[in-house]
Amino acid sequence: MTLKIAIDAMGGDHGPQVVIPAAISALQKHADVELILVGDKSVLEPALAEHHSDEVARLQIHHASQLVAMDESPASALRTKKDSSMRVAIDLVKQGIAAASVSAGNTGALMATARFVLKTLPGIERPAIITAIPTMTGHTYVLDLGANVDSSAAHLVQFALMGSVLASIVDGKKQPSVGLLNIGSEEIKGNERVKEASRLLADSDLNYQGFVEGDGLYHGEVDVLVCDGFVGNVLLKGSEGVAHMIRHYLKQSFMRNWLTKLSGLIAGPVLKHFRRELDPRAYNGANLIGLQGIVIKSHGGADSFAFANAINIAIIEARKDLPNQISKQLETLIEGQVL
Repeated sequence: MTLKIAIDAMGGDHGPQVVIPAAISALQKHADVELILVGDKSVLEPALAEHHSDEVARLQIHHASQLVAMDESPASALRTKKDSSMRVAIDLVKQGIAAASVSAGNTGALMATARFVLKTLPGIERPAIITAIPTMTGHTYVLDLGANVDSSAAHLVQFALMGSVLASIVDGKKQPSVGLLNIGSEEIKGNERVKEASRLLADSDLNYQGFVEGDGLYHGEVDVLVCDGFVGNVLLKGSEGVAHMIRHYLKQSFMRNWLTKLSGLIAGPVLKHFRRELDPRAYNGANLIGLQGIVIKSHGGADSFAFANAINIAIIEARKDLPNQISKQLETLIEGQVL
């Protein structure tokens, strides 16, 4: 059976210039997938005509007359942009035409629109943003990364559940380890909200490991790390900044003189591997988890390589029917009176 994914082809900093090559690249890896490019037909048709790959036959254009600006308020986008490429792509998921949607557009507008159109899963009060962050042992899924700046203990438990299910499905781990981000690993540390969430998680069926400090994330101490959106967004942007800084100083160090340049040539294979391991593009694609449908948020400035990774995440999660899996696990927690 053919799997269809809806793509907001107009969103992000680059629009079709990045989306179309990314879509073709994703299709080359998935023979049973079709992609629906949502956006202005008069723009997409000539842009698509420039590509002569066999995969173009599996790209369908769905017209949408409006575009949500990157700096537009979520309320304005919801109220006045009902035929935007972002909204129509999500509508296709709601209608069952597409199994998931991907957008590099305005994060706030995407979350507001997705929540309005798709609604949250039964028992989930707030959706969250989750993505994988590279660690010394592989990667760790972190949530929430900015959807909820003030979360209750119950919300943190819901985030933990959703993250655990995602890690189990995507990575094939039977009992993913879960931790709460905190200012210390001792039970007496942290605010009352985090302490209460820890008590609830300790009584749950999740593989809860307790509090994790910031450096514990990069050591790979747990598979899933939970925090509120304010802390998570700062953590994510800080991680990206540190990765860029390290690459900057490495390049600067090797370019100092002819001897360091020669050393750089000798170390070329090692540096190439290093860049690949810390390349944020390889982890592009954050899930708006907790909705009755799959919506993947790509970085607004993503290039075609990064956007193709976001499409790939949508395909994997659609095949695994992630929302339904979360819903089933949630029922178990509710029956156990953890939530």
